Amino acid sequence: MALPLATAPGVATKRFDSDFYVEGFATTFDTPYVLYEYDGIQVFEVVDRNALAGADLSDVIMQYDHAGTVFARNKMAKGKPPCLLVEPQESGLFVAADLGVIEEAKSLYASIDSGLIYKMSWAFRVAEDSYDEDTRTRRILKIKKVYDVSAVSYPANADTDISARSFFNGVIEEEKREALARQLQLLRIKLKLEV
Repeated sequence: MALPLATAPGVATKRFDSDFYVEGFATTFDTPYVLYEYDGIQVFEVVDRNALAGADLSDVIMQYDHAGTVFARNKMAKGKPPCLLVEPQESGLFVAADLGVIEEAKSLYASIDSGLIYKMSWAFRVAEDSYDEDTRTRRILKIKKVYDVSAVSYPANADTDISARSFFNGVIEEEKREALARQLQLLRIKLKLEV
């Protein structure tokens, strides 16, 4: 159950009264990250600070690597209290969870507590974005729906956001074609110089 716990001054408050409490950020705002790299060409993505304004956060689940068991949820059945909190903050999408609800979740907690798993990701649907060809940066301007937040082995997995990754399929293919064309042009010049 979500409870503000009394803490000493300067100590952060846990969002759930649980021995299996975890928290972190599923994404950061206004900080570009490398989405894809091929043959020295990097494509970046950045989530705008206001992208979650008006987004549907009504039923978000927590998983491991965006698949399988649901470990926590912010909308529970049968009047049970939620065991997941997702909250846009100044620096990113904050996540807090009680991983003590089911045994499988306790196992995920142990992996997080031991330091084996220490990254997060999220799955969402984009409502509006833009792409800057000069900087090869996609800016996510508006999110329609957040589906899940996940503890992950490796962040920025292709499964994180299938619709967003599909946006880049054409961009990445074009970047590959341009790089190949440049290599062929250099090879032609080199061959002409050798003759």
